[in-house]
Amino acid sequence: MPYRWLQIAFGVIATRGIEPHEVIQVLSSGHRRIVPAHTPEGIPLRSIWGRTATGRALIVVVRPVEGFDSVIIGARELSATQGEEFEAWENGR
Repeated sequence: MPYRWLQIAFGVIATRGIEPHEVIQVLSSGHRRIVPAHTPEGIPLRSIWGRTATGRALIVVVRPVEGFDSVIIGARELSATQGEEFEAWENGR
């Protein structure tokens, strides 16, 4: 699945202490959880929960565009509650 970056996403993730290569690691991982989401306006998004090579748990948000392409919108760390939910999902696989 080809990914393109929304240009502003680089600044967004930098303010959160996330490196672009960490985002790509999550998106490239074979062990990730894809959660459908949408904007308040109803635009479909995918919230991809996964881990970097160092084990850092992140949520990466992408917007599907044409075909199998997606645009990377941003990323952040999981909240404590989301972290627990993700660990339970990982352990149940």
